[in-house]
Amino acid sequence: MTVLKPDICVLGAGSGGLVVAAGAAQMGASVVLLEPHKMGGDCLNYGCVPSKALLAAAASHPRPTYREAMARVRAAIATIEPNDSVERFEGLGVRVIRQAGRFLDARTVEAADGTCIKARRFVVATGSHATIPAVPGLDGVPYLTNETLWDLQAAPAHLVVIGGGPIGCEMALAHRRLGSRVTVLERGSLLSRDEPELVEVVRRRLLAEGIAVHEGIGVDSVEPMPGGGVRVRLSDGATADGSHLLVAAGRQATVDGLALDAGEILLEGGAIRTDAAMRTTNARVFAVGDVAGGPQFTHAASYQAGVVLKRLLFHLPAKVDHGLVPWATYTDPELSHVGLTEAAAREKHGDAVRVLVWKMAENDRAIASGRTEGLVKVVVTKQGRILGASIAAPNAGELILPWCLAIQNRLKIGAMAQVVAPYPTLSEASKRVAGSFYTESLFSERTRRIVRWLQKLP
Repeated sequence: MTVLKPDICVLGAGSGGLVVAAGAAQMGASVVLLEPHKMGGDCLNYGCVPSKALLAAAASHPRPTYREAMARVRAAIATIEPNDSVERFEGLGVRVIRQAGRFLDARTVEAADGTCIKARRFVVATGSHATIPAVPGLDGVPYLTNETLWDLQAAPAHLVVIGGGPIGCEMALAHRRLGSRVTVLERGSLLSRDEPELVEVVRRRLLAEGIAVHEGIGVDSVEPMPGGGVRVRLSDGATADGSHLLVAAGRQATVDGLALDAGEILLEGGAIRTDAAMRTTNARVFAVGDVAGGPQFTHAASYQAGVVLKRLLFHLPAKVDHGLVPWATYTDPELSHVGLTEAAAREKHGDAVRVLVWKMAENDRAIASGRTEGLVKVVVTKQGRILGASIAAPNAGELILPWCLAIQNRLKIGAMAQVVAPYPTLSEASKRVAGSFYTESLFSERTRRIVRWLQKLP
């Protein structure tokens, strides 16, 4: 039996695991990385990269065939793949073992090939997978998830999507634009984490493109249809018939097979319990990314990995602040957000909150481009401290970055109001919404009196 004694053993080669492995190895630590499946994890192979490539293909002109669009998806993955490859990581000095690992005890992990790793520290980064709801009949019909969707070679005639979150909405839009009929079923509200008035902008666009959206409705059962396809029976007695079914009802941490009990690692809400340093209930073991619960984003995993590296390599008292983690949904228009929503801000600060709104219809670049849907919404304290920002607009994922910087550095709204923005740009809307904080006081009668008095001075 082979026994390895590295400084760090990482379980999982998704975004968080790769950041830890690459960073630690390049800064002098010995690292073993275990990954039984594809390097790059969900983001590269089934999530961020393929979904955005498909959305881009669906928005291009002339519009490609479905087969051509999927070819673009594979090309995008292939282009990025070398950055996450075994060869690159071995070149950095990482010992890569293409096997799953499980804890034998609090200080030992065994790979499936029998190799034992007795590392000084462990980092679990095994990610998440699609949640399959307990719907009667679902196990008796073929269905797609974000992992199997990419095997399709022809556009579904009618795609029924269970779930109106980011994955469901993005894939609904992409497939509609590539020629499919699409129905979205959501038991709650569409994109429920986001500000309602911004979600309405996206809802209107989905409906305008011909996507059938049903909210506040449950799925009672699923059954195969004669001749192929699926029939979804809804809680209101109606049915939704489709040629294909996509299950996009959320994600759950991938912990099966890790033998966490043997490693003295506890779960909480189905994910690994961690503290603000991303340390588990076993002080030698850290967890990052989706497996640790919290924000399920690639950039969140990378951020957590950075905190863990500071802890492991330099013994710095670094901690995560998930309030700094933004998110974006890449519909058209896009949705983005950072910080507190209005509801969360009012729950925390009560009436000491102001809400600022600037519509994209008042932005000159949006008018010139003929894309005036959307708005910028910012939540601040009455003293001007920025609590949260949300954007619904084309390229909202790009436009949110200044607000991320402002919140992370605890800037007040005046900093954004005084920034010199290039004209004409969509980003000018952020400056305008910030400036509106001062409108009432700046153009008040008191200000007029002061100005009139000052004009009398020599």
